[in-house]
Amino acid sequence: MGQKKLQMTNIWTVALGAMVCCALWGSAFPCIKIGYQMFGILGDQVGTQILFAGIRFTLAGLMTVAIGSFISKKALIPKKTSWSMIFKLCIFQTVVQYLFFYMGLAHASGVKSSIITGSNVFLAVLIACLVFHQEHMTRQKILGCLLGFAGVVLINWNGGALESSMKWNGEGFIFLAALSYAISSVLIKDYSVKENPMILSGYQFTVGGLIMVCCGAALGGRLEIVTVGGILMLLYLGMLSAVAYSLWAVLLKYNPVSKVAVFGFMNPVFGVILSALLLGEGEQAFGWKSLAALILVCAGIFAVNRKK
Repeated sequence: MGQKKLQMTNIWTVALGAMVCCALWGSAFPCIKIGYQMFGILGDQVGTQILFAGIRFTLAGLMTVAIGSFISKKALIPKKTSWSMIFKLCIFQTVVQYLFFYMGLAHASGVKSSIITGSNVFLAVLIACLVFHQEHMTRQKILGCLLGFAGVVLINWNGGALESSMKWNGEGFIFLAALSYAISSVLIKDYSVKENPMILSGYQFTVGGLIMVCCGAALGGRLEIVTVGGILMLLYLGMLSAVAYSLWAVLLKYNPVSKVAVFGFMNPVFGVILSALLLGEGEQAFGWKSLAALILVCAGIFAVNRKK
């Protein structure tokens, strides 16, 4: 165990593992939009969008539990007292977050979505400090929040009128998804002291995914165009969540949160770059506004996580 801990706390191991997580999370933005195209899901087919998301996260949950069980060399089964925590997490981390995320992504570009989603770091800081009082607000954290939100405003600014370039069911929903994720981050900080983080993630994904499948089906959602490519894309989306959350949980187990979290500034970077490459959004991704906004978001995330 001592040798394993020494290896997992090595800065290069942490850097490589965290970068893999960020690359996987960043690839979700363009891959979801590509998945919509493969399954013929249109922007107004809310029920089908929710069904698509539910299937993805049910798969992610099952994969996470399987990966965790393999690593632990025993089946990961929650304690009876953990189910209330799992249910609360699944509401914020999966159901509410991804209901808004999937519906919003259908009406917003992958580049904008990547940068707006970066605001979850600052929202989590504000909620942890001002609502749950888990930590103290500092000038460094305030600076980071201001930089990050400046990036969110800049990417949506168009001719001096912010509203003209924003859609309430597009960028607005993406922001609400980021808020929901921020709340779940604060909750899991408390809950992981009482239960294995991989158990919490795996089972909340599964429960939340099944809830979304039921909601999507109730709203008339159907996957009418099913192809091998579409199925492979769903499996990839499930896998990326399972692997990223599992690897992130292992890194957090052996390292201080700040040592791992500082690499989170690469999430929007990978999201923008991969959206540009896979969705043909290069003009928007590499325009001066997007690049400036990305720099502000990354600087803000770094400032929030930077040690004195």
